[in-house]
Amino acid sequence: MVQVEVSVDSGEAFDRALARFKKMCGKAGIVTEIKKRSFYEKPSEKRRRIEMKRQRKVKPRRMGDRPHFNNSGGGGGSH
Repeated sequence: MVQVEVSVDSGEAFDRALARFKKMCGKAGIVTEIKKRSFYEKPSEKRRRIEMKRQRKVKPRRMGDRPHFNNSGGGGGSH
């Protein structure tokens, strides 16, 4: 369990303190955890999701994956 505390100064606006609280909750991962727990995920679906995330992370990048810009022809500009 993560505890998030925000101290509010005497002259500080409520909106500003609330914004700081939301930012701290986001950094602590509370929002992500709530979204994850908001519905039941079968163990097989969880394993599949984790595996897909791992594959995206490990997938090697190739030179052909990026868009290729051809410098020849009608680009305007002088050389």
